[in-house]
Amino acid sequence: MTDKARIDAVVIGRNEGDRLLACLRSLTGQVHEIVYVDSGSTDGSVEHARDLGATVVELDLTRPFTAARARNAGIAQLPPGDFVQLVDGDCTVDPSWVATAATVLSDQPKVAVVCGRRREQAPQDSVYNRLCDREWDTPVGEILACGGDAMMRREALRQVGGYRDDLIAGEEPELCVRLRQEGWTIQRINAEMTRHDARIMRFSQWWQRSRRAGFAFAEGAALHGAPPERHWVRETQRALVWGAALPVAAVVSAVLHPMGWALLLLYPAQVLRLSRRLGLETAFFTVVAKFPEAQGALEFLWHKRRASKRGLIEYK
Repeated sequence: MTDKARIDAVVIGRNEGDRLLACLRSLTGQVHEIVYVDSGSTDGSVEHARDLGATVVELDLTRPFTAARARNAGIAQLPPGDFVQLVDGDCTVDPSWVATAATVLSDQPKVAVVCGRRREQAPQDSVYNRLCDREWDTPVGEILACGGDAMMRREALRQVGGYRDDLIAGEEPELCVRLRQEGWTIQRINAEMTRHDARIMRFSQWWQRSRRAGFAFAEGAALHGAPPERHWVRETQRALVWGAALPVAAVVSAVLHPMGWALLLLYPAQVLRLSRRLGLETAFFTVVAKFPEAQGALEFLWHKRRASKRGLIEYK
């Protein structure tokens, strides 16, 4: 634990079992205080977290749950400090990460968020775990957004009012948009950060995760899609074109002429095009993901039109 700055941690979770214990133990000795925010666990997580010395916040579940609300609740429970490490309860933190990240924030006063390499714990167990591991292998340097695991400057969080409580997904990129608008930067460094245990073993889980991403894309575009940000506008457009408009166009064209089905050949052509850069496996699932992403985006647009709120889209 660094002596130069006060660093605390906020962990969120529900029914993570042994994964939560591993997460809390990985933070012990790296931070001053650990706050664990529980969202209705029934597996003894609350008691186990207290036994390990964490301060526990039990989220009020009479209000709709979001990870953003849980993180805000955890941050609000912390004493005054400099930096906070945000971690999902299904992750463990690398022994050298906290000191490394704190050094970056201490040395670069305009950096609000620093993140490193998040790895999937068992990429060999399923294609879906491998896809997650590749997804998190992002470029090093100044970036637009972080994920759920990151160290953040408390001053910067206070300046923008923290996370948006009402977002069911995509809360970190949305937060990063507002941070960058205030002149802060987000840094991805070449350092091991966390190991994540997704345990995505079924196609249905992967579909739900992709559907949630599509919902987040559309909501992010609705919030910050105007120039110059254009936040997640292209991602939303791609999902709607490849996952909704093209299939509809193929069906309509085929009604007029059997050759209309030829439009569907654009999908294997796109897989081959992307495979040159991503590899065949990732390219295939990138294209297939446009269907659940379109589903999620259309759900957002439906709820927006009706002025209603959608509940969580969970895959575990």
